[in-house]
Amino acid sequence: MKTIKLFSIIMLLFAVNVSAQKITSADLQVTGLTCSMCSNATQKSLETLGFISSVKPDLNKNIFVLTFKKDADINLDLVRKKVQDAGFSVGGLTASFSFNQVKVDEKGQAIVDGNVYRFVNAKNKTLNGTVKASVVDKNFISGSAFKKQATTANSDAYASGTGLINGKKTRIYHLSIS
Repeated sequence: MKTIKLFSIIMLLFAVNVSAQKITSADLQVTGLTCSMCSNATQKSLETLGFISSVKPDLNKNIFVLTFKKDADINLDLVRKKVQDAGFSVGGLTASFSFNQVKVDEKGQAIVDGNVYRFVNAKNKTLNGTVKASVVDKNFISGSAFKKQATTANSDAYASGTGLINGKKTRIYHLSIS
């Protein structure tokens, strides 16, 4: 039994190294912005995150184009928290993922670099190259869009954003490929 566990851990580590993923950039839609001061407060809040290299606001679309530092560990929940700390809400987040032969299982799940992704519109696929995907979790989309998505989500973790992975409570991001 110990041999099987050890072998499984080694295989998981190997898979993580082979199946690397990086988030290179994201379009972050922010709701509740009414003036340039609101935009400025949000931008300054986002710029405090060490994994972001640049934040460029587009006031016509109420989005911020985020560019992430190369090889940085990116936490999308921290991006959301910084927007909320500035007094606003995330209306949408679409990121460019750079996948390297990432296998998505029959449930739409892939584990990459310790991150767990469940794709609502991709199953039994191998993702390679740049893939644009939107986060469809609670507080990343509007309340009405979340309720609508919840009726079709086939994921026990969709409502909470967490689930048991290998016996450990883990953050699971639900994504929709654009």
